[in-house]
Amino acid sequence: MPLSSDDRERYARHLSLPQVGAAGQERLRASSVLIVGLGGLGSPAALYLAAAGVGRIGLLDHDRVAVHNLQRQVLHDTASIGRSKVESARTRLEALNPGVALDTWDVALTRDNARGIVADYDLVLDGTDTFTTRYLLNDACVLERRPLVHASVHRFEGQLSLFATPDGPCYRCLHPEPPPAGSVPSCAEGGVLGVLPGLLGTLQATEALKWLLGIGEPLVGRLLAIDALTMRVSQMHFDRDPGCAWCATRSATTLLDDYSAFCLEGSVPTFDVTARDIDPADAAAALARGELYVLDVREDWEVETVAVRGAMHVAMGLIPAQQALLPRDKPIAVLCHHGMRSAMVADYLRSAGHARVLNIRGGIDRWSVDVDPQLPRY
Repeated sequence: MPLSSDDRERYARHLSLPQVGAAGQERLRASSVLIVGLGGLGSPAALYLAAAGVGRIGLLDHDRVAVHNLQRQVLHDTASIGRSKVESARTRLEALNPGVALDTWDVALTRDNARGIVADYDLVLDGTDTFTTRYLLNDACVLERRPLVHASVHRFEGQLSLFATPDGPCYRCLHPEPPPAGSVPSCAEGGVLGVLPGLLGTLQATEALKWLLGIGEPLVGRLLAIDALTMRVSQMHFDRDPGCAWCATRSATTLLDDYSAFCLEGSVPTFDVTARDIDPADAAAALARGELYVLDVREDWEVETVAVRGAMHVAMGLIPAQQALLPRDKPIAVLCHHGMRSAMVADYLRSAGHARVLNIRGGIDRWSVDVDPQLPRY
């Protein structure tokens, strides 16, 4: 069906883009997106996808709006406190664009319903904040051949990628195992700058629109990392793990029986020296004893600002090209600014065959507090 005169007025700025135009807008109208989680990430993503004219949007969340959500979950407002998030979202999105069809799923995503729900949409956007749901959602998307736009935030840092495309890696290629239980604090425990999930959620919507329109260069095999304190952006390229049972060999054909148990099992250390994470004080002591290497994956300017004596430096974006040159005779402890980029690199190195890799909790910022207060902080 051609665009109506009202559509042409509403989407006029899209129609003037050669990469979109009327054909692209009609393509968006014929598309569907499932947003899992209507919190800090899902809020801006839902607003922009509805405003852009995506024809059908699924809203899945089983939580209710609380006052502490409003610092970052801009889809909801004070009058929504106590309402289900899916109904609060429906009210806001219908007011924004009544031409978009909205499906509401006031349920938790489970092994029993994940594949059926995911299969009904062209693309899935991950706005969740638990590893159990992230792995479940990844696996369902891979099995149902649906691309997954993923983002996560922690304090002042965020990451973004596009998983489960026909030829690209999945979430498990980058994170083969979940982190130890309790090693990554939730937003409630660790805090988050309210605007950061807004930034990442908007980027998720951008990736979704690009994929649906078939334009630009999607973040397939690329991990985008953002440090909001310095507004520095870095990228790391990664490939599909040829041994991945989900997206490569496709030997996995059904969802796991118990994702909660899987994430709990992931907390078991992979070697005896220590767990998958290490505190700066313990890393500094082990470095002084010559028992491990410290790999600093920050950018050049950051290392020029402050560095750990004796650490190796390879910027995050160069890790894939140089990982084969890294030593294997001792454990490697990976260091960044606050611990998020280093966690990504640690997971990548483990997937590339480096068995003994640790993430330094809190990065050099915590190192300067716990180990050497003379180091400058930035």
